[in-house]
Amino acid sequence: MTAKSPALLAIAFCSFALAGCGSGEDADAIDTLDEAEAEATSRAAESGLVPCALAGAEQFGVDCTLDRSRTEEGLVLTVRHPDGGFRRLLVTDDGRGVIAADGAEQAVVSLRGDREIEVAIAGDRYRLPATVGPGGAGR
Repeated sequence: MTAKSPALLAIAFCSFALAGCGSGEDADAIDTLDEAEAEATSRAAESGLVPCALAGAEQFGVDCTLDRSRTEEGLVLTVRHPDGGFRRLLVTDDGRGVIAADGAEQAVVSLRGDREIEVAIAGDRYRLPATVGPGGAGR
């Protein structure tokens, strides 16, 4: 099992605590949790880690790494799986966020608030910050 960052463990605890409350979950608490998750995703990505759920898994783990490289096409993100597999994503500037940089599978991008996106490709899902660092926007 991969070591989890303290921020992501705190989010997991907060998620558990909110789930156990049951009644009266208020929209502000949910918004705060979403913001905390987005912040943790951003910090993890800065350190080279991204939450991922591979091969149809329901739960996300911080098991994938993120590499950035500039090519003639633009900023390419390579998400590496713990088993050696990987996905290459091209950051777009047309509002889509990212697209699959190669391969026949299409990337489906969903917004998770204003600071995070979820990318799904062929049963694999990744959570990425809406901005991926200096010089690269992933909106």
